[in-house]
Amino acid sequence: MPRLHFASSIEEFMKQRMFRLPSVRRLLLVALCTYIGVVVFAGFFQTRLIYFPSGPIEQTPSDVGLAFDDVTLTTQDRVNISAWFVPRDGAAATILFFHGNAGNNGDRLPELKVLNSLGYNAMIVDYRGFGKSEGSPTEHGTYLDALAAWDYLTQTRGIPSASIVIMGESIGGAVAIELARRQRPGALVVQSSFTRLADVAALHYPLLPVRLLMRHRYDSIDKVGAIPCPKLFLHAADDTLVPVANGRAVYDAAAPPKEFVVTPGDHNGGGFMYSDEYAAKLKAFIDAAVSASPEG
Repeated sequence: MPRLHFASSIEEFMKQRMFRLPSVRRLLLVALCTYIGVVVFAGFFQTRLIYFPSGPIEQTPSDVGLAFDDVTLTTQDRVNISAWFVPRDGAAATILFFHGNAGNNGDRLPELKVLNSLGYNAMIVDYRGFGKSEGSPTEHGTYLDALAAWDYLTQTRGIPSASIVIMGESIGGAVAIELARRQRPGALVVQSSFTRLADVAALHYPLLPVRLLMRHRYDSIDKVGAIPCPKLFLHAADDTLVPVANGRAVYDAAAPPKEFVVTPGDHNGGGFMYSDEYAAKLKAFIDAAVSASPEG
């Protein structure tokens, strides 16, 4: 009886093993299929994971006491985009401002008010698909939107390129770098921006092959070295979306003259908007850069 019992136990053990192995394989298969599904989803829908535009304009500059021109620009690929030009009497420079990947121009009224108070004209552009702008955002499309704004300032308004400061925050920093590489502005200001978009994605999604998936690349670190004008890089110390080390890497790749300023705050609450002290640092940089320009 003990031998029969022993044999029976082995048989039960083998049945359990045979039952469990397929279950493990099924779990592995489910996990693999889920992973592949996530990768395919991230690759196919990456545009929606990068850009978060909003349509309705809740406020305009007039709501914060600023006169402005509501401008419609037509890009080289025939897309109509919306922009605001906020003039300032006796302006020492004109700031061409590119915002981040979410919202629209109406969310940047505090920035426009500060730039105006510092003594500058300011122009802000809603990329295609943002605010009242037509189309859908893409990396190449944002570059064309930026170029249309530059042409408006230099050709339609006749503003000398040397008195234009190209400025961008976050993904707008990458747009600003691309435009500054193509044109000859008086200065470039980059705030809370990154080396390349894939580097940021890899930080937040380390298990996904984002470097292979990314169609929207924004390779700023490969471009910034070719920009000769004075450059100011602002980055918040507590930025968890784009770590300050990533922003400093862009600065390291840039050619002189250049400055790097670490400010308090986080990704959305640092930079020149953090306090009057850092707004004053921005003004000092811009005034010096524009006055030093051969055309300034």
